[in-house]
Amino acid sequence: MLDTSEGYVTEDGRQIGGVLMEMRDITLKFGGVTAINDISFDIREGEIRAIIGPNGAGKSSMLNIISGFYTPTIGELWYKGAKRPPMKPFEVARMGVARTFQNIALFEGMSVLDNVMTGRLTHMKAGVFSQALWWGKARDEEIANREKVEKVIDFLEIQNIRKTPVGRLPYGLKKRVELARALAAEPSILLLDEPMAGMNVEEKEDMSRFILDVNDEFGTTIALIEHDMGVVMDLSDRVVVMDYGKKIGDGTPDEVRGNQDVIDAYLGVSH
Repeated sequence: MLDTSEGYVTEDGRQIGGVLMEMRDITLKFGGVTAINDISFDIREGEIRAIIGPNGAGKSSMLNIISGFYTPTIGELWYKGAKRPPMKPFEVARMGVARTFQNIALFEGMSVLDNVMTGRLTHMKAGVFSQALWWGKARDEEIANREKVEKVIDFLEIQNIRKTPVGRLPYGLKKRVELARALAAEPSILLLDEPMAGMNVEEKEDMSRFILDVNDEFGTTIALIEHDMGVVMDLSDRVVVMDYGKKIGDGTPDEVRGNQDVIDAYLGVSH
């Protein structure tokens, strides 16, 4: 098992820092149904952390706890060394956690640019009146936020569709726009819920490249859920495996690949 107590160095020489977020003994129940059963793991600063498991394992529920949509029935969530109290999603976003969704959640009638600009809402402080008049602080604030958004658009290579209504875009580009919106928030932790779902091989290769670039060039910590095991093993620094709400594996991709419990539950029984 990889010793991560003081951070660690990846095989490609990247330095991974200390604990940025920690889930301690998390249990989540809906009435008599236990979606997550006593799970603990951490996310280290600068790493790509994958959460995998079969359908119904509780992966999206865990992401919903991290992003504030759910409050755990039992357990604690620690962020940047402090216990995080129950929070609403917008409060979690203000703390530096952004996410994409399994089912694309964009404003179909708005342009790509306007959709990505919504990712800057947590950075906008001007009042409604000055924003309506586009005057003073509001004008300066929007210009500064627009510059940030344009850099993200250039980074993700969607300049040529920046004025196109999102509803006209193919599925793969919509996924990239959703990533752009999350990245525009300048998060400390970026949560990606099945970023490759429904994509063809070429689209997956593009998205994988952008995820690696976001982690490398922005230093963004990433936690992702993904069913494509090839993508998981290629992208991730560490992997936590869930099955029926329980944690059955946690370690490097190689360690998880060789874990018999994981093989039996998710990758298929070995012979």
